[in-house]
Amino acid sequence: MKKILITAFDPFGGSETNASLELLRALPERLGSTELVKLVLPTAFRRAAALAVRTAEEVRPDAIVCLGQAAGRTAVTPERVGINCMDASIPDNDGNQPSDEPILPLGPAAYFSTLPIKGMAAAIRAAGVPAAVSNTAGTFVCNSLLYELRHYTETRCPQVPCGFLHVPLPEDLPTGDALRGLLAALEALAVPAG
Repeated sequence: MKKILITAFDPFGGSETNASLELLRALPERLGSTELVKLVLPTAFRRAAALAVRTAEEVRPDAIVCLGQAAGRTAVTPERVGINCMDASIPDNDGNQPSDEPILPLGPAAYFSTLPIKGMAAAIRAAGVPAAVSNTAGTFVCNSLLYELRHYTETRCPQVPCGFLHVPLPEDLPTGDALRGLLAALEALAVPAG
């Protein structure tokens, strides 16, 4: 059976909810013949990626899709790139607030998503949900997770598509609409046979 590892973050910044977590909880356990392996990550620079990589090593997924919330956005946005920079305007859930620090001091400047981001955005729009490719995942934990997971897949399992989607807050896009868009994106993800 094919497997997609899907991650989301716990609440942060004093909020009691996280839009990505609500979507993760609403996803089914399977999408056709594909098992959706759900993982909740701490909104913490170092712990999030470490847990995601450990889980990927155990699960051996055919693809990795990470979710995070983006305040102010009104569309589901597959991210194009993760950059080698941590620069936080607020502390993460461990109290860390890096400023202009590299994620991996000897790592490349950036890693591009290996998800079919334009096809996923088109599928989301075809489902009647606003979507656009985003060219910045920011410099908070979302970006750090994308960068570190892409470093992992690039160096350990380059055949595994890996990337990140930001979802709006529920007040900017109802959770039901975001879920419909996410399901369309996952269906558009061509997962190689495992």
